[in-house]
Amino acid sequence: MELFLATFSALFSVVNPFGAMPVFLTLTHDDTPERRNQQARNACLYMLGILVVFFFIGQYVLNFFGVRIHDLRIAGGLMIMKAGFDLLNSKTGGGRKISKTSVADSLQRNDISFAPLAMPMLSGPGAIAVSISMFKPNLHTLDFILIISGIALVALLSYAILYFSSSLMRFMGRAGLEALSKIMGFIVLAIGVNFIVSSIIELLKM
Repeated sequence: MELFLATFSALFSVVNPFGAMPVFLTLTHDDTPERRNQQARNACLYMLGILVVFFFIGQYVLNFFGVRIHDLRIAGGLMIMKAGFDLLNSKTGGGRKISKTSVADSLQRNDISFAPLAMPMLSGPGAIAVSISMFKPNLHTLDFILIISGIALVALLSYAILYFSSSLMRFMGRAGLEALSKIMGFIVLAIGVNFIVSSIIELLKM
């Protein structure tokens, strides 16, 4: 159960579906409720698939390029820390930043569930780094089930948040979303620091 909670808490903080709500609503403002819900569902299914695939094959990709898991955790920690700083310093209600060119391109597309919603907004480099770092050679079958269940719960809650995004935006308002953004930013920043410190300690033991 500790492994399940660790997977869920780390991934949910980094994925931060609340930060994706403003962009999601912007890109789907002309869609019907049914179409918007379909986009949210598909995006979260894509996110689940991406994170599970990287969880299983990430170590082999690292080995192919000669990258150690500690190197990945330090690099991932730096990216996660940057994301945390961005959330703490956000003045726009905690929404994810996306360029005007990307918004214009996405508005012309019928399906934005994979890009940019699932990747890179929900399953970005930080979330992928967390997913890869969860894999260890000595994991048992139950451990795999718990980790994948944690990833699935993150995807399910992300879908619920995007599904009710219009109501949540009205209820929370800009001030509430900005406050939540800073709380999530602090947690994400702490996760990034933990990645770096724990990896440095392990490297010093080698």
